[in-house]
Amino acid sequence: MSQGYTIGTAAFAAEKLAGGLYVTATPIGHLGDVTLRALATMAAVDVLLCEDTRTTGKLLERYGIRTRLMPYHEHNAERVRPAILKALGEGASYGLVSDAGMPLVSDPGFRLVNDCIAAGIPVTAVPGASAVLTALALSGLPSDRFTFIGFLPSKSGERKKLLAEFVLLRSTLIAFESPHRIVDALEDVATILGNRRIAVTRELTKLHEEVLRGSALDVHGILRERAAVKGEITLIIAPADPSANRASDEDIDLAINEALQLHPAARAASKVAKRFAMPRKDIYARILARKHDG
Repeated sequence: MSQGYTIGTAAFAAEKLAGGLYVTATPIGHLGDVTLRALATMAAVDVLLCEDTRTTGKLLERYGIRTRLMPYHEHNAERVRPAILKALGEGASYGLVSDAGMPLVSDPGFRLVNDCIAAGIPVTAVPGASAVLTALALSGLPSDRFTFIGFLPSKSGERKKLLAEFVLLRSTLIAFESPHRIVDALEDVATILGNRRIAVTRELTKLHEEVLRGSALDVHGILRERAAVKGEITLIIAPADPSANRASDEDIDLAINEALQLHPAARAASKVAKRFAMPRKDIYARILARKHDG
């Protein structure tokens, strides 16, 4: 019992851990949302890998943990991973945390975990807070089936292309988005997925937590009127409504126009057919008819 942590004025010892990688969830905002097991793990490992030592340092300071921090992020991961794997292979215990929530959800931890598994190094998960599940719980949207699609692309064209992959998916969609792009993103959501119910969750568990619920265009209108949107955002989008997938001729023609700007006729026909769940030959026939009409 050489290391430990504190909660208020109470001190607790942390048992030394067996060698291996400990993937540990940290709070997504409120520092009180950390588990006792996470505190014990972070206090007991030999080294704690983190995205930003300043962010993780605040959490450790709050709970009196003195474990050595080592940066591990997208910019240095390739360079430092071999030494980490070597130390783990020799019996060291390393913790892996992200700036917020469960590691590996849109952070570079995946490759390290994968390499540990391939090398036979034990990997242990220490679960806890998650922005994905917290936002889903607050959204009021169906939670029996959901799909996490990560960060939305920064460019509108790429964003629309990604969203089009999920037009027919009867699953609630969850995405991360920048506060600087959320207004434009909601416009693309309405364009590609239709004016579905959504929830924009912002600054979850923090002092200025906010959840905006409504149609994509309604929430878009609210945020568009603000001078600025701040904070980390998780976007929840309602599943596809099968009865709403009967596209009008105008919708199909508009989709063909957009597809032809990016792809040759055959590829455009495939894209539009997939989007509207229609036979490809029907869409291709429309394209040929348009060319014939000049």
